[in-house]
Amino acid sequence: MKATRREALIMIILGLLGCQPTTEEAKEEVTPSPVGEMPLPTPGQGSEVSLEEALTRRRSIRAFTEQGLTSDEISQLLWAGQGVTDPRGFRTAPSAGALYPLEVYVATGEGVYHYLPQGHRLAILSPEDVRLGLWEAGLKQGALREAAAIIVIVAVYARTEGKYGPRAERYVHLEAGHAAQNILLQATALGLGAVPIGAFYDEKVQEVLALPRDHEPLYLIPVGHPR
Repeated sequence: MKATRREALIMIILGLLGCQPTTEEAKEEVTPSPVGEMPLPTPGQGSEVSLEEALTRRRSIRAFTEQGLTSDEISQLLWAGQGVTDPRGFRTAPSAGALYPLEVYVATGEGVYHYLPQGHRLAILSPEDVRLGLWEAGLKQGALREAAAIIVIVAVYARTEGKYGPRAERYVHLEAGHAAQNILLQATALGLGAVPIGAFYDEKVQEVLALPRDHEPLYLIPVGHPR
């Protein structure tokens, strides 16, 4: 396990023993402070594109036009990745023990947002356009430079480690794959292009998004209108 995940596991053990983490350790569990919230449009439940057609048409698209995404499109993509689909809190992607260790962020030209599945809304983290920073963190891959939006899937391993111990890392990575594929298929159904990117500097992505240390990025998914 990486050092950050070891630290998170130690914090769980300390909690079970009745110990309190230090101030510095506690900071790592605090998500970036939002400057506001905004509701997302209600996601659609129907499409003219069948699942089989979306599977057939899905390709990794790396070149995009300058056209931005609508709020409806962003809403649908985020819902596909981690939306709540059951009154009990279950989501579009399966999760080991229904512990949901993933967090989803999105960067557009208008700012940085954190998806809040409960209530299907966005926490507004910053009005800055950080896509250039993510492009640099992502080894300057062209898709990141051209994308209208970059969806970032992040893992908080401690949520799963508390129940599954050493197996947690595997389960979290499987779950990230489930969520990413949902987003890719939804992008295809919307007539958009997307590509999953795993080559980037983890700490740089954390820095650009001002993430806590225990929020470890797993995927960058640039999305846009194909050229």
